[in-house]
Amino acid sequence: MRMLINVPETVVADALRGMAAAHPELTVDVDNRVVMRRDAPVAGKVALVSGGGSGHEPLHAGFVGPGMLSAACPGEVFTSPVPDQMVRAAAAVDSGAGVLFVVKNYTGDVLNFEMAAELAEDEGVQVAKVLVNDDVAVTDSLFTAGRRGTGATLFVEKIAGAAADEGAPLERVEAIAWQVNEASRSFGVALSSVTTPAKGSPTFDLPSGELELGIGIHGEPGRERRPMMTSREIADFAVHAVLDDLQPTSPVLVLVNGMGATPLLELYGFNAEVQRVLSERHVSVARTLVGNYVTSLDMAGCSVTLCQLDEELLRLWDAPVETPALRWGR
Repeated sequence: MRMLINVPETVVADALRGMAAAHPELTVDVDNRVVMRRDAPVAGKVALVSGGGSGHEPLHAGFVGPGMLSAACPGEVFTSPVPDQMVRAAAAVDSGAGVLFVVKNYTGDVLNFEMAAELAEDEGVQVAKVLVNDDVAVTDSLFTAGRRGTGATLFVEKIAGAAADEGAPLERVEAIAWQVNEASRSFGVALSSVTTPAKGSPTFDLPSGELELGIGIHGEPGRERRPMMTSREIADFAVHAVLDDLQPTSPVLVLVNGMGATPLLELYGFNAEVQRVLSERHVSVARTLVGNYVTSLDMAGCSVTLCQLDEELLRLWDAPVETPALRWGR
């Protein structure tokens, strides 16, 4: 398998050095694996800190900046960051208004962020946490207890980040983050396996002509494996699975997300089918975002995330944001 790397052992450090060179508006601590807003801490503002295994870019470091995260902690590929990273990040970006940890529901992330919260509070940092668990495909997996955290992580970081930038107190930012999570559902599909740098070959066997419905972002098994389906058929299956669980009664925010190796030509075509299903189900769409945002290295595939909105959540979604991977309104 050909990969654009030096050696597997330096993949994350090399990427962070490249990120630092491309984005001088960020402070990138390569040795300690922390990416921060250069202007942090911002006086009087609640700080948002997230993180997770590398390989899901632009999640999370690509969402650091005004309107979203104050800091992100990248772990090794598909491996949780360690508590020391999170504590260092929290201390660096805390203005005294407190820190919200945004945690995807994977066992390693949950345990390490819990430990980090305790350590940070021992150092005088007020910490709140939100656990993102939006995936409707499976309950319990190789990586987690309960539902996995996937595409809704972007919604939580953007909307809660906007509230924090407006000066909302920690309790309010935390409540908004939980509201977004509870209003969001996702479903993912793999058209190919994922290849990690350490292994250098596909991590699971997905024969040509088959796909996996309900895959996780680390290549975890989904609901079932089927012969290859058309974009229309995949949209029917995935969107109905999300809607049957969410049952929205107000307009939704739509994320049509690529898993890393699916080009925009295919994603926009898939979005047309997603919008068709939503129209057939009489679901009003407020905003749509299409692209590779919550990825799984070189996996071909897609995911759909819907978030049921009220007026405040829509206003916060539309609020200005300026990060490497998401920017508008500034």
